Amino acid sequence: MAAAKKAAVGPLVGVVVQGTNSTRFLVFKTKTAELLSHHQVELTQEFPKEGWVEQDAKEILQSVYECIARTCEKLDQVNIDICNIKAVGVSNQRETTVIWDRLTGEPLYNAVVWLDLRTQATVEILNKKIPGNNNFVKSKTGLPLSTYFSAVKLRWMLDNVRQVQKAVEEGRALFGTIDSWLIWSMTGGVNGGVHGTDVTNASRTMLFNIHSLEWDKELCDFFEIPMNILPNVWSCSEIYGLMKGGPLEGVPISGCLGDQSAALVGQMCFQEGQAKNTYGTGCFLLCNTGRKCIFSEHGLLTTVAYKLGKDKPVYYALEGSVAIAGAVVRWLKDNLGIIKTSEEIEKLAKEAGTSYGCYFVPAFSGLYAPYWEPSARGIICGLTQFTNKCHIAFAALEAVCFQTREILDAMNRDCGIPLRHLQVDGNMTSNKILMQLQADILHIPVIRSSMPETTALGAAMAAGAAEGVDVWSFKPEDLSAITMERIEPQIQATESEVRYSTWKKAVMKTMGWVSTQSPENGELAVFSSMPLGFFIVSSMIIFIGARYISGMP
Repeated sequence: MAAAKKAAVGPLVGVVVQGTNSTRFLVFKTKTAELLSHHQVELTQEFPKEGWVEQDAKEILQSVYECIARTCEKLDQVNIDICNIKAVGVSNQRETTVIWDRLTGEPLYNAVVWLDLRTQATVEILNKKIPGNNNFVKSKTGLPLSTYFSAVKLRWMLDNVRQVQKAVEEGRALFGTIDSWLIWSMTGGVNGGVHGTDVTNASRTMLFNIHSLEWDKELCDFFEIPMNILPNVWSCSEIYGLMKGGPLEGVPISGCLGDQSAALVGQMCFQEGQAKNTYGTGCFLLCNTGRKCIFSEHGLLTTVAYKLGKDKPVYYALEGSVAIAGAVVRWLKDNLGIIKTSEEIEKLAKEAGTSYGCYFVPAFSGLYAPYWEPSARGIICGLTQFTNKCHIAFAALEAVCFQTREILDAMNRDCGIPLRHLQVDGNMTSNKILMQLQADILHIPVIRSSMPETTALGAAMAAGAAEGVDVWSFKPEDLSAITMERIEPQIQATESEVRYSTWKKAVMKTMGWVSTQSPENGELAVFSSMPLGFFIVSSMIIFIGARYISGMP
């Protein structure tokens, strides 16, 4: 029997999307931006101590290989030749920090995830070293000194992990965000792997000068980071190296953007003033500020948006970062067990139709923009005997929308021109209750793309448009039009304002919950207090002895 004829599909581009909760590989048609096939693998997170969040870098890498292999099998099953895949792009969770051994290819410690809080004491010590009249860290990086960014995670590893210290001393250590680890491994690893990152990921390390687009010696000296462990820095769209091994052997890796920059490109926010909000594990609102850096006076970050080619100009963005969005749904599922699947939250929220005065501030990792308050912790308030799991589910969705409202307000104040609508993407946008709540709370229309995979699409476009690949074009006339759905507000602005002001009151209750003086190792201070410990033990002995003497049962 003759083999089935392969379908004529034209050039394709594959994309690795490595997120906090899962890894995916997706394949797009370059002519129409149509998604042809994909595969997804869920990932585990480790929480060794309170506030610590880690992932196994080898598990992440293996999930990438599995997704590529399964997607290629699916294409073969529908008679699409994988030889049509002309390029591979990478998009990734940002800030998450990996150090590995360049001789063995083994990670020297778990990846420390962007949500991790273990470095708060380090941040406080470093803050005291910055002159009050010269915050050179923020002026060079656009970032506040925070546990969020890679430099302090890397500093913690260098201070606390002997394997890392030894590898650095012996010249074996390589540092990177997730994109660097994946690209080094996929281009050969110990056999000639390419060690690099792109400008968007580099701009989230707090070691990168966003004006000169180089690693900054003054910043590296401040954090005491050896510059020889840092990756080379590329644009977001150029050939970095070729895939080694697997079904895509020899295919160039030619696009790389941090996930939020990739979504900005995928939403085609190429004009100054265009903005998008991505609803994933966290929530990230980016506004394209063109070729100039705008420094926020209202708690937002200044970051590199994209640089689409070696000789192309760099574009910047203002960013509002919310740590907990989709993660609150996962928390309701995994920690409280109120839902069995993430999709169930929409059903519960619909059943309630209101939070019934219940407000949920999910400050599990402190508060990010616009507060940057690490001492905050999550609360649920306004509870009554009538409150049930449906009201809490509704309040959790409202929390995502209120947090977006806070960063949108800050962005409007910084830019001076209020956004007339908000473009949205990410997995949570399929939740109709959430999208309607968002339009109501912002009191502007929400524009939802019919293509939910805008992060993947952005990285695919960058990879396909790279010089030497040239199967995708960024010319406006060549960009495929993506259909959009417009969701209008359905409540009065006065009602929206009342609910928002109550939310702000709840946020204030979360502040100062945790003493930043607590030890970094996560142990309770009571156990390091010998007098108190002695008091507790001796009191128990006296109590037990008294019971014995009195003959009490």
